[in-house]
Amino acid sequence: MASEWSVNVERGFAPPAEPVEPPDGAYPTRLDDRGRLRLPVAFVRYFDRLAEKKLFVTSLDGLSVRIYPIATWRKTREFLATHREDPAAADLLFLANHYGANAEMDPQGRILIHEELRRTLALEDRPLWLVPWIWRVDVMTEEHYQARKAAAEQDRAAKLARMEAKGML
Repeated sequence: MASEWSVNVERGFAPPAEPVEPPDGAYPTRLDDRGRLRLPVAFVRYFDRLAEKKLFVTSLDGLSVRIYPIATWRKTREFLATHREDPAAADLLFLANHYGANAEMDPQGRILIHEELRRTLALEDRPLWLVPWIWRVDVMTEEHYQARKAAAEQDRAAKLARMEAKGML
């Protein structure tokens, strides 16, 4: 008698994968001359370990690129669909699809950022930053990164005290 595992493998189902977490820290990068995002080794390892290699690359805020592993994008898309009574959800999904495209990391550790998104966010020929979030990776221009950093540093001591009071280690 075949085990449940062997039957599932024969049907093309993979065993449940352990969650893969993105690396910590912010990393500088650039696009190459063909619009491909060069990934540092830590991100190559992260994307390479995902069960599904497909990604969804888009922008929701018009300031940064969001690289979603496809499983995370499905959950985000479902969230927006379940909140369709709110016009913001429909607008965000529309914009995500307008600026977005499916992608995969190539064997050299690069991800293509499609032309409309590169042009709209003016990503070419400038320093960029990769910033991992919980289940996605954001790509920001140097200017956006520095503005975000400056905003985060405002009242840093008070923010830290507030989070420590909530139990942060």
